[in-house]
Amino acid sequence: MPVEAWLDATVAGVFGLLIGSFLNVVIYRVPRILEGQWEREIADYAASRTAEVASGSAVAEPEPFNLLVPRSRCQTCGHQLRWFENIPVFSYLGLRGKCASCGARISMRYPLVELLTGALFVYCAQRFGLTATGAAWAFFCAMLVAMAFIDWDTTLLPDNLTLPLLWAGLLASAAGLIEVPLVQSVVGAAAGYLSLWLVYWAFKLATGKEGMGYGDFKLFGALGAWFGWPALVPLILMASVVGACVGIAMKVASSLREGGYVPFGPFLVGAGLAALILGPNAVQDAILGLFGL
Repeated sequence: MPVEAWLDATVAGVFGLLIGSFLNVVIYRVPRILEGQWEREIADYAASRTAEVASGSAVAEPEPFNLLVPRSRCQTCGHQLRWFENIPVFSYLGLRGKCASCGARISMRYPLVELLTGALFVYCAQRFGLTATGAAWAFFCAMLVAMAFIDWDTTLLPDNLTLPLLWAGLLASAAGLIEVPLVQSVVGAAAGYLSLWLVYWAFKLATGKEGMGYGDFKLFGALGAWFGWPALVPLILMASVVGACVGIAMKVASSLREGGYVPFGPFLVGAGLAALILGPNAVQDAILGLFGL
């Protein structure tokens, strides 16, 4: 590999580790920020229906909680992390996976998210170079990593992640940063959303239950924007087959969460990353090969 390619991969890898560290914050905080917003909206509505508002009673403002404040801290003892305790991967290894203050074990997920993001950034740099196209696909990968873990933890796919990803795909196509014509990108976004929307309503009318959430529609629409409408069939085929296998395995192992739900978003994410690395057609051929077709 040429020296320039090694330098590109190194820069991308280091940047990916830093972004991965930030994604850990996103994964943990975004659902809690949304929950706080919903609770405040409910409280405001409830207050508006009571006489307390008329009497001018004060409502305590919550402490700031967003992606920037407060600073990262141990979830067990509240110890605020110092800069050298927040270096991606290396701090985890240096601390031996434990809090420096209370000794509580730190989840392996944190360095794994950082390493996964770093590896994806290195791949984008090696394939596309340190270019606008490489940056666009790195953004795509980072957003998918965050959404996969958030959905797995909470069964939520927040609009403030799915919608920017969808619009970024359309803009990347319009700017010529990805090899998907704008018409295919637009049709892919619309068809991706509407196809799962139709499946959702068909399942709900037939069973009276909700089989997936609206976030899945938006995520699939975003994948359609990035890969174009011809990729939708292999993407949904891969996500469905892998999701069904994982769901069956979890049921056999009695590890399904309450209600028996398995979030579909992580499998859409996996299909999207596989399509980036292997290509949608390769994904489709591999899945069809499992059935001897």
